[in-house]
Amino acid sequence: MSGIWAKYNALLEAQPLLTKALTSLTGFTIGDILAQNFVNQDGKPYDPMRTIRLGSFGFLVHGTTGHYFYGFLDSKLPGTKPQTVASKVLIDQTIWNPIFGLMFFGYLNLVEGKSIGDYVNKIKADLKTAVMGSWAVWVPAHTINFAFIPPSQRLLYINSIQIGYNVFLSFLGNKKVDGGEEEKKEL
Repeated sequence: MSGIWAKYNALLEAQPLLTKALTSLTGFTIGDILAQNFVNQDGKPYDPMRTIRLGSFGFLVHGTTGHYFYGFLDSKLPGTKPQTVASKVLIDQTIWNPIFGLMFFGYLNLVEGKSIGDYVNKIKADLKTAVMGSWAVWVPAHTINFAFIPPSQRLLYINSIQIGYNVFLSFLGNKKVDGGEEEKKEL
């Protein structure tokens, strides 16, 4: 196990953006597989394209934007004093969290070929739930993150927690919205 950890850290040092993107790909993929197989009770068969959509979001959006956002946050608010940690958590949850939600729902909307109207309906229906639902997980998780986790390891730590949280995101991201595309097809 220490060999894997050493290789991960070497890759993280040599190619931090790629490593974080691959870590997020893994976290989002596992989260969706768990959601589809153990959480969703809709009777639908496993949808590999849904997992590919979630995994690609992790790789293309979450890993990359997380790398830059947390790097920026650490550069502007260095250290682990309680006031600094609280400021980082506040910024993460009041600014980054809603932006992340917009990106998440927007990405899924785009790769599923849905309309701007569907995106707006999804935001109205689920953004508040996603943001407020994340507070229960991410406020304590980021308090630990910003106080104890080295900056280079932040995204790995986030992704280890993100696997469980991704079950919630996968469920919410794939929940049908009243007035959306599905309803139009049925009419």
